[in-house]
Amino acid sequence: MHEKNQTLVSEIVLLGFQNLHNFKIPLFSLFLLIYILTICCNVLIMGLVSFSRNLQSPMYLFIQQLSVSDPMQSTNIAPTLLLTIMNEGATVLLVGCITQLLCFGGLETLQCLLLAVMSYDRYVAICIPLRYSSIMSHRVCVMLILISWLLGVIITFNTGNAICKLQFGNQNSIDHFFCDFFPLVELSYSNNFFFHIEVILSSVPVVFFPFLCITVSYMCIAHAILKIVSNTGRQKAFSTCSSHLAVVFLFYGTLIAIYVVPPKTNSQAISKVLSLLYTVVIPLVNPVIYSLRSKDIKDALKHILVSKLNTDFFWTALKLHVLPPLGAATLVRQ
Repeated sequence: MHEKNQTLVSEIVLLGFQNLHNFKIPLFSLFLLIYILTICCNVLIMGLVSFSRNLQSPMYLFIQQLSVSDPMQSTNIAPTLLLTIMNEGATVLLVGCITQLLCFGGLETLQCLLLAVMSYDRYVAICIPLRYSSIMSHRVCVMLILISWLLGVIITFNTGNAICKLQFGNQNSIDHFFCDFFPLVELSYSNNFFFHIEVILSSVPVVFFPFLCITVSYMCIAHAILKIVSNTGRQKAFSTCSSHLAVVFLFYGTLIAIYVVPPKTNSQAISKVLSLLYTVVIPLVNPVIYSLRSKDIKDALKHILVSKLNTDFFWTALKLHVLPPLGAATLVRQ
C-alpha cells in the first residue's frame, strides 16, 4: 500500500519586490493612489451609466459591467501588493493564496468574454446598423452579460478543483507580489502535466475563442470602414470602436506576454512589471480611456455637474432672498 502524499505547506511567502529601501514609501503611496483612483473612476462610470438616459445603449451597458469587474480585480490584488511593498514580502495562508488565484482567474475570464461581446456589439453597429436595435436588444444584452459571469464562475470552480488535487512540499516561497498561476503551480511536487492540459483545455472557450471573435469582428469592421467614401464617416466609425480597441490591445498584450510566451524567456522582474500592468494599472486605465474617448460619457458628467451647481445656486439664492435674516425676523415680531 502506498501512502498518499499530503500537503505540507499551510502558508505561502510572497517575496514581492526586494531591496526597495528608500523607495518603499513612494511606491506604496503611488499604488495606494492608483487603487483609490481606480475605485473612484469605475464607480463614477457605473453611476453615470445607471442614472443617465443617454447612456442606456448596449455599448455602455457592457462598459458598466467592465467597470464592475475592474475594481473587483484591483481589490483582489492591491492590498497584497501594498503589504509586500511595506514589509518587503508577505505571508498568506495557502487557502487565501488559492482563493486569490481563483478570483483573479474568474475575473480575467469575465473580462475576456466582455471584451468579445463588446467587439461583437461594435461589429453589429458598424456593419449591420439597420438591424442593430433588433439584434442587440436589452434582453440579448442581459443574457450575454449573465452568460459571461456564469462562465467566469464555472472556470473558477473548475480551476479550483484542479488546484486542490495538487500536493505541496516544504518549499513555500513565491517570487511575486500575488498568488499567480505559474509561480504557485511550480511549488507543487505533483505531476503537473495533466494539470496543465486540463487548464489549457478549459481556457480555450473563454480565452482563445473570445480573442478569435475580437480579431474576426475587427477585420470585418476594418473592411466596412474602408468602404465608407467620406473621411468624416470613416473617422466617426473608427471613433466608435477606438477606445475598445485600445483596451483590447492593453489587456491581451500583457496577458499574452505573461501566459503565452514561455515564462523562462522572461526574467522574473519583467514578469512582475507586466503583472503590475494588468492587475493594477489597466483597471484604472480602462475607465479613463472610455471617459476621454466617449463624448456621451463626458456630456453625461457635465450634465450632472451643471445640475448640481444649479441646485446649489437655487438653494443659496432661496436662503438669501426668501428667508429673512434673524434680526429682521425678530424686528417684525416686535
